[in-house]
Amino acid sequence: MNKCCVVVGAGQGLGQALARRFAKGGYTMALITRSQSGGSAALAAAKIASPELRHEHFTADATKPHELESTLKKIIADKGNVTTLIYNVRGGYKSINPVDMSYADMESTLNLEVIGAFAAAKSVLPDMLKNSEGNIIFSSATAAFRGSSSNPLYAIGKFGLRGLSQSLAKAYGRKGVHIIHVRLDCELDVPDVRQWMGDKFEIEKTSNVNDVAETYWWAHEQPKSAWSNEIEIRPYSENWSY
Repeated sequence: MNKCCVVVGAGQGLGQALARRFAKGGYTMALITRSQSGGSAALAAAKIASPELRHEHFTADATKPHELESTLKKIIADKGNVTTLIYNVRGGYKSINPVDMSYADMESTLNLEVIGAFAAAKSVLPDMLKNSEGNIIFSSATAAFRGSSSNPLYAIGKFGLRGLSQSLAKAYGRKGVHIIHVRLDCELDVPDVRQWMGDKFEIEKTSNVNDVAETYWWAHEQPKSAWSNEIEIRPYSENWSY
């Protein structure tokens, strides 16, 4: 049986590591990014991991649900049922006082974090339910558990994503679809983080993206009698400051 894995947000860093790990595991990868160049590294990693499979890159804007849904329909028509979907999009951090949030900021955050995630899940769920199997994994953060006085948009978006994930899990887990909300309470060891942290960068205080991808793989392999619907990832050096 052909296994297809879609990664929405398959850029450098974690997206690239996920493409590599799931391709290595025998999945044909369908990688979605906003720009054509955004998924080049992930596509190359997938092709190296399993050159015999027909991995492809697609473009779609996750903030535009109809566009994302249309792209996923093309993938399903071309590659067959999507067995695993990973929604791995990431918005920017915007330090702002809550009262100063604009309606446009709020709408943009919800489109990316919640509506885009819903559009992706809605596109693949019918086939998963028909086959009584499948995995949907949402990349999230501990912001889904706590509000923020300085980054409220990020917290609000992740709260919404967790609510969506939990609702889908409660509705469709009993029908064979594994829904997983992964809270990344860590800085990932990627070039952007290294540049941002500068001299303060310490590799032991970050999480290796290949290790994180391995955890995603383990989670999607869990037997049905022992599923995890909430998974938290953090480096061992975390000082648990909250």
